[in-house]
Amino acid sequence: MTRRKVVVAGGAAVVGVGAAGALAMTASADEASDATDTASASSTAEVCYKLTSETTEGPYYIDADKLRQDITEDKEGIPLTLKLKVIDSETCKPVANAAVDVWHCDALGLYSGYESFSQGGGTAPTDAPTGEPPSGEPTGEPPSGGTGGGGGHEEPTSDTRYLRGTWKTDKKGCVTFTTIFPGWYQGRCVHIHTKVHVDGEWTDAGYEGGHACHTGQFFFEEEAVLLTEEVDPYSTSTTTRTLLTEDTIYDQSGTTGGLLKLKYNKNNIAKGVTASITMGVAPDETNDGTS
Repeated sequence: MTRRKVVVAGGAAVVGVGAAGALAMTASADEASDATDTASASSTAEVCYKLTSETTEGPYYIDADKLRQDITEDKEGIPLTLKLKVIDSETCKPVANAAVDVWHCDALGLYSGYESFSQGGGTAPTDAPTGEPPSGEPTGEPPSGGTGGGGGHEEPTSDTRYLRGTWKTDKKGCVTFTTIFPGWYQGRCVHIHTKVHVDGEWTDAGYEGGHACHTGQFFFEEEAVLLTEEVDPYSTSTTTRTLLTEDTIYDQSGTTGGLLKLKYNKNNIAKGVTASITMGVAPDETNDGTS
């Protein structure tokens, strides 16, 4: 068991954390049958999902520093609405009152709190394959300790916290975040990190106690990422982008592996993207992504 605490600015009560709203269900590779055969049942029955893939926490996690749904701050980029649903993969029931963390890099590959490490996508963090950055890019000092599995967690080197947040799932297991479409950095495809914490307590001070039952990452289809390359500030990046099929963290299993369902205007992705996914978790297990 781990102990964690979210400090709420101004001591505001957590009571009344808003519902995430309607969630577009994401088709899983192991659903019992195709949607064409289940049209009559899909409107009334919850679709059961396999256990969502566990991944490394990575070196840039900060423990629930901001309790909020809008994590954008002043960062420029394509607006992204991230709609998540958490269910018990064994019972298919929603997991309510869970604390969901999300964090990701900005449009040019920088992680808040770690700009001196990430340097706009220069040297890869330790959850990415090693390799020399493209010429002419800043390199920065790479994180130390561990590769792949645990990510060799690093302590923050700055007070910035953009593109990070924690919020509560509603009675349907849903939570929504407002952010921007992530950029990319050396050695990794475009992705968002997440953790799901359960068995803690929401208090006037925030979320206390409990354990992480899921640590994962969300991924984006190549078609959408290619379109972002034409939009400022993504278009100014000189970092060589790793394709989804080349990534060493994504297990190529579709929804089970964290692949998001995306909605956007293919002729104008700059207007915004809605991304959704249902995560199947094991609430009684501990998966903190550090081993």
